[in-house]
Amino acid sequence: MPGSLFPTGHIWPVLQGRLVRLEPLGRHHAADLAVACEEDRESYGFTSVPVAEEIDAYIDARLGGVAARTVAPYAVVDLGSGRAVGTTAYWDARHWPDRDGLCAVEIGSSWLAASAQSRGINTEAKLLLFEHAFSTLGVARVDLTTDARNRRSRAAIESVGATLDGVLRRWSRSWVAGEEGNLRDSAIYSILSEEWPDRRARLASRLGDLA
Repeated sequence: MPGSLFPTGHIWPVLQGRLVRLEPLGRHHAADLAVACEEDRESYGFTSVPVAEEIDAYIDARLGGVAARTVAPYAVVDLGSGRAVGTTAYWDARHWPDRDGLCAVEIGSSWLAASAQSRGINTEAKLLLFEHAFSTLGVARVDLTTDARNRRSRAAIESVGATLDGVLRRWSRSWVAGEEGNLRDSAIYSILSEEWPDRRARLASRLGDLA
C-alpha cells in the first residue's frame, strides 16, 4: 500500500521522560492493561478502549499492524508505579510523493487509565512522540483526530498546541455505543514542523509547572 507503510527496518525505540516511558507494545503488557482498562470508564464514551477480556486480542491486532508496517503501537508506562496504564500509536504514515521518507504521520489509538489522567502523563507522552516524529522520522506534519463531539479529547489535543484544521463530516467510524456501523464527524488537528520548536517549549513549560 504505497503511502501507508512505515520505513522498512526502522527500529521503534523506547521513549522515556520524567513521568512516562513509552515501550513498543507487547504481550507482556497485557496484565497491566487489563487492570488499567477496567478503572472508571466514564471518559471513554467516544473512544475505542478494550475491556479486560479483549486485551489479548487488542494487542495481537496491533502486533499484526506492526508486521504489516501500518502501525507502531506503544504501551504507556507510568514511571511512578512501573505499570502500563494505557496505549498510544503512530499510524496513517504518508510518504513524500517524489522522494524517500515520511511527510506525515498520525498519533492515535490513545487511551489512559482513569488514575493516569490529568497528571501530565498524556502531555509528556505527546511530547516524546512529537519529538521522535519531527526529529527522527523527519515528518513535516503530525496529525491528531478525534470525534468532533468529544470535548474532553479536543481540549486535551488543543492543550498540547495542535491547531484545528477543520471538521470532516462522516469521516471515520463511530465508537459510540449504539452507533455501530455509523460514521462520525471527525475533528482534524495538526502540528507542523516549523511550529514544533514553539510547541515543544510550551509543552516543556507545562511539564515544569507540574513538577
